[in-house]
Amino acid sequence: MPRILSSEDVEAFRNRLCQAAEALFAERGIEAVTMRELAQALGVSAMTPYRYFKDKDAILAAVRAAAFSRFAARLETAMAAPADPLGRSRNAGQAYIDFALAEPRAYRLMFDLSQPTEIDYPELQAAIARARRTMTVHVEAMIEAGLMEGDAELIGHLFWSILHGMLMLQLADKLAPSIDPVALRSLALTTLVRGLGIGAR
Repeated sequence: MPRILSSEDVEAFRNRLCQAAEALFAERGIEAVTMRELAQALGVSAMTPYRYFKDKDAILAAVRAAAFSRFAARLETAMAAPADPLGRSRNAGQAYIDFALAEPRAYRLMFDLSQPTEIDYPELQAAIARARRTMTVHVEAMIEAGLMEGDAELIGHLFWSILHGMLMLQLADKLAPSIDPVALRSLALTTLVRGLGIGAR
């Protein structure tokens, strides 16, 4: 008689499957990984993953949703720490960097990937929206404090684009050997802050 799984059992297996999938997707690419290989990685039958997810696309969506949620939580915690608006913005930037360097596989799956079916997965859409919100909320606080002027969403995306570009070069090992990534980020962000006149008003 088949064992009846509790909700905790189901959640635990889904998490294990997503962890295995994240590693395989990052290592070999999405298209190269099969459902059978995911089952083998967990030591279960080829059909077992289908009891928990419709297909590989659904697993990818779950992996990415979890990653976006962890990322957003990290930044939200950083911005909740006592500090002035500029300090909270710096805390958010450091949390962003820390996440990308601590979880490079998840970071790549989040931002270095286009998943055409995102609209089919409400949890993924919600997680992406939550993460995207962290890109602008700290800018809004600086605008409200009179530290800068402009469109918060546009400026937030400017910070995001620059930081993401530098981190992807670092993760891909494409920076010149003479370039210190910490010094590069410091120079780029300091130059951007000065260009925007933050704190000068």
